[in-house]
Amino acid sequence: MSRFFADIDWTRAWYASVYDAAQIVIAAPEWRVALNHEASARGLRNHRDLALHFIPQEALPDGVAYEAHIGATGGVPTRENLHDFFNALVWLSFPKIKRQLNALQAAQIDLLGIGKSRGPARDAATIFDENAALLVLEDSPNGRELCELLRQHQWLEALHLRSKQFQESAQVWSFGHALMEKLVQPYKGITAHSWVVWAPSDYFDWGREAQARWLDETVSQQLCEHDLTTADYMPLPVAGVPNWVELQDADFYRDKSVFRDKRLRG
Repeated sequence: MSRFFADIDWTRAWYASVYDAAQIVIAAPEWRVALNHEASARGLRNHRDLALHFIPQEALPDGVAYEAHIGATGGVPTRENLHDFFNALVWLSFPKIKRQLNALQAAQIDLLGIGKSRGPARDAATIFDENAALLVLEDSPNGRELCELLRQHQWLEALHLRSKQFQESAQVWSFGHALMEKLVQPYKGITAHSWVVWAPSDYFDWGREAQARWLDETVSQQLCEHDLTTADYMPLPVAGVPNWVELQDADFYRDKSVFRDKRLRG
């Protein structure tokens, strides 16, 4: 039996967003069977209201785009590798966000076809799908201050000097499955495309399950109402999130190869 996911350290903070789903799947004798059982049990459906299920990659017909196939059939082609495994876990954990992303991608394929270029809207959706982190900020002066510091790449101030404020008024959830795959063997330079979500103050008092449900509903609605572009993201070096890695002293954040200054437009 293949255990290609055996080396994942599920205790790392960046896997908290898919931890519950992962523990169910990896405990099962057959991971794909477990994925489909969970998808059915959770009532997962695509944007055409077709039951979502995970199929072998070879079941994807030649010449049919991956995203279009999910939209048309509900079947998610899933290879036996970490990239597709994390993708499946995100489907289980944030089904409404994934459904809306697939709706955007499938609509763009219907409109533009499959060419060498995805087009700006599909590019933006793909970036979200592959490399996004949800940056939850308290809708308050504290949260606004942190957001502006991060936009200006004031990393030392936002993430180190104000680490207590960050932990009280901010939260980061990994979302992109390519991001999670890279973090199996983490290095300092891994950077997410962060998507800002403004949350009420009492959000930070909720349990993790309630937070995840709210995020799934809120972000999927944002994606439904907003014309997604690549300008919507802020870079966020994952290693800089307070308490996500060890030894985060001031010098750690002064490493300009990772914590880069903001480019001046001229």
